[in-house]
Amino acid sequence: MKLKYYKETDSIYIDLLSTPSASTTEISAGVMLDYDENGNLTGIDIDNASTKIDLNEVVLSSLPTGIKTA
Repeated sequence: MKLKYYKETDSIYIDLLSTPSASTTEISAGVMLDYDENGNLTGIDIDNASTKIDLNEVVLSSLPTGIKTA
């Protein structure tokens, strides 16, 4: 999983799987879910992120052992 913030567009993309997306569904204004060809959720796109979520802190906890962190 990868989380990337794009300052120039104030958007966040959470990449859940490495498979390419085949379809997108907007679940609320500016929040899109991407799915692969098998219907698996591959990513979450949040436009105008600073108005929808708190960007001041990101916390990861209870990760399974062997998980690579950057």
